[in-house]
Amino acid sequence: MTQARKVQLVALMVLLSSLIGSGFLSVQIASSQGTHELNYTDRAEDGDPPEIAIGIAIGALRGLIVNFLWIRATDAKENGQYYEAVNLSNWITKLQPRLPRVWTFHSWNLAYNISVTTNTPSERWSWVNAGVQILRDKGLRMNPNSMHMHKELGWIFLHKIGGYTDDSNRYYKSQFAYEWQNVMGKPPVVPADKRSDEDTKAVYAEWLEAMVHAPSTRKGLKKASPGAAEIADAYEAAIGNKIGKDLLSRYELHNEISSAVFLTNQFARAGPKTRAFVELQERFTNEQDWADLINHTRQRVLIDDYNMEPVRMLQQTRIYGPIDWRLPAAHSLYWASRGTDVGLMEVSVNNHDSLDFVNAYRIVMQSLQELWRHGDLYFNYLDVHEDRYAYYQAVPNPHFVPAYGNLLDEIVANSGRFEADRNAYRSHAAGYENFLRDVIRFYYRRGDEELANQYFNKLRSWDGQNINDPDRMLEMSLSLHDFVDKQLYDSMSSPQVAVSEVFASLVNAYIQGLLYGNDDVFEGQFEYAVKAHKYFFSEQYNPVAASTVNARMEYMDHDFRVLSGNLFVNVIMQLPPSEAELLYGYAPNDLKQFAYDSLVVRYKDFVDQLHAQGESNEFDVLFPPPDGLEGFRAWYQRILDERSRDGVTGKIRQN
Repeated sequence: MTQARKVQLVALMVLLSSLIGSGFLSVQIASSQGTHELNYTDRAEDGDPPEIAIGIAIGALRGLIVNFLWIRATDAKENGQYYEAVNLSNWITKLQPRLPRVWTFHSWNLAYNISVTTNTPSERWSWVNAGVQILRDKGLRMNPNSMHMHKELGWIFLHKIGGYTDDSNRYYKSQFAYEWQNVMGKPPVVPADKRSDEDTKAVYAEWLEAMVHAPSTRKGLKKASPGAAEIADAYEAAIGNKIGKDLLSRYELHNEISSAVFLTNQFARAGPKTRAFVELQERFTNEQDWADLINHTRQRVLIDDYNMEPVRMLQQTRIYGPIDWRLPAAHSLYWASRGTDVGLMEVSVNNHDSLDFVNAYRIVMQSLQELWRHGDLYFNYLDVHEDRYAYYQAVPNPHFVPAYGNLLDEIVANSGRFEADRNAYRSHAAGYENFLRDVIRFYYRRGDEELANQYFNKLRSWDGQNINDPDRMLEMSLSLHDFVDKQLYDSMSSPQVAVSEVFASLVNAYIQGLLYGNDDVFEGQFEYAVKAHKYFFSEQYNPVAASTVNARMEYMDHDFRVLSGNLFVNVIMQLPPSEAELLYGYAPNDLKQFAYDSLVVRYKDFVDQLHAQGESNEFDVLFPPPDGLEGFRAWYQRILDERSRDGVTGKIRQN
């Protein structure tokens, strides 16, 4: 055999072994591509997004171009050229739509970097919202199993929109609540006999079930509810828009105006489309047909516009509690929880200790804590609609207390070495201890010492506690009263806690105390609010210039009388006339002084009409003028004049 023939045989053997090896490896690579959704087809199919077609057209050069653009985008961001980074990121996401880090880079740049370079709260909100939309509505459709993207989206909701670090955060919250009240409507009213944790979750679950079980197609709607389909056809003919978010917005606005007795003439000043919608309401009077149409539309809007799963929303309600979807924490909980779900489905020996699990679970826990602290919302929808400064106050919702503890074991089990028993300090354990401290303080303040003691005992005895705190033994040996008193001052180092404590205690004083005729609850919570307010302003408050309306942390007026009086007005104005009458009747005279003029504006004409029909007492019998009203009006006007003259907006006037 010649030398040349030997070389040929060796080359043939190498070729055959390479072919066999490549065939074996191609199966593994294809499997990995399918599992992680990394593969591209050779041609664009009908219904594929344009990003796929662009990637296919570029072919093998796609990776080189993406690397080049990624370097440029990173440099642009580092040099403060944020708009240039946006354009480059747009190209990268089109060329490489299944690269999660690019989507989160793009989203963060919009929500955090560009937003703070603008001048007004509305401009900021448009960029923050754009950051949410590109990640939720586009990026996660391309990468539905990316836990990293879920975690980052949850963080934007929790920190940027729901937090307090941005000067315009109050504007974000009110705009977000307005948007989601349009989408979902107001949460259901829980009957007085169904206030237990399980009963409350059942009421909210029933509300969502109507959306989950609604027909998913227009054809299905026509078959299940012909009347609803007829309304949909009439709406599209009269308004000129397909049923969707526009229908939900018009429907919610109509409900709000119709339920506000002092705005009965509002529709007379409306535009042609609003008048056309009012005519549809008058023409189609079957409430069930409207309910069927709205539930179908909400289902489609959630899926098509927000990339959310109504069935998952229902599942989370049953697991965690009565979620109000107008709150940013509700959405951080949804996306972080969904991220841990998809992460667990893909867990392997290579990622089971991933830090993303720890961080995603941390957002789940923090979201639950936020829903416990601020999960019950008082919100003026019409003020946002009219582009006025809107009342927005979220207060504690104790229905989320059990969910936090119930989830802890699952989180610790899935956090690998980061929460292992051998660690001297574990972050989730520390978070739960802080949560228990808040719960103990809350129940004690509310007058429920039995529950406060129950959670105090749990804090002292639960198995997962961190034991490396040298002061823990002394703290745990305190009486319940001394422990709560200590917690008050310890918590005031956090402005967020201080503000929520004062507002929550005042609202609970008014609702749980005055409205239900419980003097002990009212006096105890009002006294707590005075104490917390005084300590915060004397020791911890640092004014910060912020938006055009409020300082970032100026959630409380520095004059407690003004603060408590105006909050009383806001609370009573949210109530129907019968409950407003009851709350007003039980209130001290100084609170009545704040509320009387607002009640005249809102209810007097309505009550006078009922009185003329023999269906009500006179207004001044239901809401008698408080003593010293003229003196109060003069005092309050002086306060306003002084602040206007001295330019006191978000700052403490030094005497």
